[in-house]
Amino acid sequence: MSNNTYGYGSGMSANYTTTQGSGSQSFGAVPTSAPKLAPRPQKDTGPLIKDTSTQEFMQDVIEASRSTTILVDFWAPWCGPCKQLAPALEKAVAEAKGRVKLVKLNIDDHPAIPQQMGIQSVPAVVAFKDGRPVDGFMGAQPASQIKAFIDKNGTEPEADPLDQACEQATDLLKAGNVTEAVQLFAAILQQVPDHIPSIVGLANGALALEQVDRARAIFDSLPEESLGEKDVIALKASLELAEQSADLGDLAELQAKLDANPEDNQAQFDLAIALNGKNRREEAVDQLIAIIKRDREWNEDGARKQLLQFFESWGVMDPSSVYGRRQLSSILFA
Repeated sequence: MSNNTYGYGSGMSANYTTTQGSGSQSFGAVPTSAPKLAPRPQKDTGPLIKDTSTQEFMQDVIEASRSTTILVDFWAPWCGPCKQLAPALEKAVAEAKGRVKLVKLNIDDHPAIPQQMGIQSVPAVVAFKDGRPVDGFMGAQPASQIKAFIDKNGTEPEADPLDQACEQATDLLKAGNVTEAVQLFAAILQQVPDHIPSIVGLANGALALEQVDRARAIFDSLPEESLGEKDVIALKASLELAEQSADLGDLAELQAKLDANPEDNQAQFDLAIALNGKNRREEAVDQLIAIIKRDREWNEDGARKQLLQFFESWGVMDPSSVYGRRQLSSILFA
């Protein structure tokens, strides 16, 4: 892939790139005043689930629990409820995303620790924090109870400063502070060039600046494995809508065409697309709703399908999506 630069205005320097395959794609420039972000915290890459022994218990449980909550599963090969609990417990630990780790101790092979702790029946699960036991339960438990136990005792992960910065940039973008948002996304990508949320944010910033070609170039650089992510799907919908809108021409011309023939479904459809391109979302909804009311079957239900694409682009909880769903429901379920 060739190395192309997509600048974001004056006063900017220090291009940043995202690698893909054997080439690289340069998306813009980091402003000289861009904030310096704190380095990402080192993540504990140790296994989430492991077996331990009497000799390793101090390191695997006592010492390890000073940084992360450790759940100790006391079990035995002959124990039926242990076999019932194990998969549910391991699944819950995996879903906790590092808030807890699971250490398994076979009490037949290593009886000293359970004897010292007074463990008289299995399965028994004990949560350790800061080198000492703080909570526990006995017997097989349903998944909901295991999750509640982990939620109660799990260690809150250390905040990732880059993820926090990305959230801040996203909030800036939603508030209309596009330039500041783009600068912050750029600073994040200086540190982590493959930070997908920031690449998506940068593309959304380009769309907010009506730089559709730039947004397309950024989107096309995304790795294939990210295309199924919710934010990437929404970006794709927004980009397609922006590209449609860019080809339609002036709003006044579209409105005049509709005024000349109020029954012209295609003119009204095009006007809806163009209005959305100008972020006049509820007006765009109204145009499509008018088509649906007049001719639901037009263009193979095209107006309703377009409205659903708007919702996908805007997000489920966006006020305009809520407004549009309400208007649509009033027609479909009247």
